[in-house]
Amino acid sequence: MQKRHDDSKACLTAFVQDNTVIVIIEMSLRSWLVAGMIPGIDREPLKKIAADPEVLLRLLYRWRDEAIKAGKEITRIAVAYETGRDGFWLARWLRDRGIDAHVIHATSVAISREHRRAKTDRIDTAMLRRGFLGWLRGERGHCSMAVVPTIAEEDAKRPHRERESLVKERTRTINQMKAILTQFGVRNFKAASRKAAEKIDDVRTPEGVPLPPNAGAALRRQIEHFRLINGQIKTIEKTRLQRLRQQPTDKFNAMVFLLVRIIGLGVETAEQLVHEILSRKLRDRKAVARYSGLTGSPDESGARRREKGLSRSGNGRVRKILIQLSWRMLQFQPDSSLVRWFKDRTANSQRSRKPMIVAFARKLIIALWRYVNTGVTPEGFKLAK
Repeated sequence: MQKRHDDSKACLTAFVQDNTVIVIIEMSLRSWLVAGMIPGIDREPLKKIAADPEVLLRLLYRWRDEAIKAGKEITRIAVAYETGRDGFWLARWLRDRGIDAHVIHATSVAISREHRRAKTDRIDTAMLRRGFLGWLRGERGHCSMAVVPTIAEEDAKRPHRERESLVKERTRTINQMKAILTQFGVRNFKAASRKAAEKIDDVRTPEGVPLPPNAGAALRRQIEHFRLINGQIKTIEKTRLQRLRQQPTDKFNAMVFLLVRIIGLGVETAEQLVHEILSRKLRDRKAVARYSGLTGSPDESGARRREKGLSRSGNGRVRKILIQLSWRMLQFQPDSSLVRWFKDRTANSQRSRKPMIVAFARKLIIALWRYVNTGVTPEGFKLAK
């Protein structure tokens, strides 16, 4: 049985072009370029306006009134713009006012492959309009739409993403402290320890002299920065635990509690998986694997057939989490059917296990997706009591 397309690949709403005002917005910091297709009007207007939603709304209503004066019955105003720095706030704002607003995945739009192609806002709006028209007609392959999250859903991703960036910053700071010490031959000083700042004056180089004053001052600043980052990370983690305890029946929090029952899967990983993928409405396991970025990219041309590896078209953050979690599951869930499958496939293999861990991660996320949606525990997985 053929499965129906999802809303991101093709529009499921019947499209009547004579009754629809089609608008594309090319957004920038100070101004927006708005291109329209108005039924009954021969011209295709292109208007540059201030970056103000109220000005945009007045323009949309003006174009609608022009179509009505031309004898057309307008029942729909379809607006689209690309994903980018502005996020989804404009789509939410327009939808609250009865406008059919969509956000186009920037990477899903086909562009010219010329080495030095012309690129202007006018050309971009024309390109987006062609893709948007094909999507409205229900044709696949023109472009795909991003799911517009609510403010709560968008804000729920911020803590673990901020923590991720802080962890990277902490690692960078530690490496900088080690670099300062290594430059002068000091290898036995733990700059990340609690009393490191008080012991800098006691540090001696192999020549028996203290650290130079500028190097010592730089090291103190890095230690102070390290402590600030550590405090911010602990604050995020503490706030998260408080939120989970205060709202245990929340839909997303309930998913987190369900996942942490699996031995080897911690709160941080569970929250990332819930807010990045498991809370999304994905229609089947193929959609889950594709959004995880764990599907292949075959390359076939004539007699040549090969696999180029991961397509990397999905969520890179989810892919990284799943690869790390897969290696962890080999240790914490050795008796599960997934781990036994992985060991059987790699037992007699002379090559690296890295390609197979991707297949394991793909099966793992599908099993976790079914687990949070149906409550069926993956076969052989041990749960905490």
